[in-house]
Amino acid sequence: MEGGFIQPSMNLELDGKRALVTGSTAGIGYAIAEALAREGVDVIVNGRTEERVEQAIKSILASHPQAKVEGLAANLGNADGVRAAVERLHDVDILVNNLGIFEPKPFEQIPDEDWIRFFEVNVMSGVRLCREYLPGMKKRNWGRIVFISSESAVQIPAEMIQYGMTKTAQLAISRGLAETTAGTGVTVNTVLAGPTASEGVNVFVDRLAAASHKTKAEFETEFFRGVRPSSLLQRFARPDEVAALVVFLCSPLSSATNGAALRADGGVVRSIL
Repeated sequence: MEGGFIQPSMNLELDGKRALVTGSTAGIGYAIAEALAREGVDVIVNGRTEERVEQAIKSILASHPQAKVEGLAANLGNADGVRAAVERLHDVDILVNNLGIFEPKPFEQIPDEDWIRFFEVNVMSGVRLCREYLPGMKKRNWGRIVFISSESAVQIPAEMIQYGMTKTAQLAISRGLAETTAGTGVTVNTVLAGPTASEGVNVFVDRLAAASHKTKAEFETEFFRGVRPSSLLQRFARPDEVAALVVFLCSPLSSATNGAALRADGGVVRSIL
């Protein structure tokens, strides 16, 4: 597990299930893939390059030699990539739509191309995969779909409006798809992650800390004091902390949770609904 933190295995009744976790070579996606593998799930790790995928698989197997892990090197942020993935993976029991990009940028400087690119990667990747895999789940009367959204879905960041827009869209799509699963053994849920120490965030924080001549710890303290003051955690969450909630939602034990938006946001969102 990233950061050297290893959680004990729980019996979540997931043995033999097959899961595709998009964007899972690092960060939250990697933590989800590793946690599912630890629970006996046959996991498909996805990234854009063979090298990154192989590195992630080796890392998981180093910690869990008995894990069943395979790779899918494909850019699922476009229709061609999804088409290639579906040709290889005809069915999955669990789909975790984790793939996503972010980029702080003033609203006035966000061109049309960026809006379209963010929507393609963050939203349409999940839409296309759900369109392919949800019918099979319904036919088998069991399946789990989880969208990895963000607290930015309900508290749109002024510095990343294009990103917040896509995270809100995921909430709407997830709830709408859940409505189509009524009376079945299929669930569709969303997890709202808070500020998390993923690979991309770590790089971003390191760069900003260096530019402001602060240590990473000093920058983190100031970030939560000034930018995310409502955080109850008052630090960046670890990817495995988010993954723990996701893995439960993927399990048969979560059968009564459907159409929900659950938070692993460190208490950033103050609303009780």
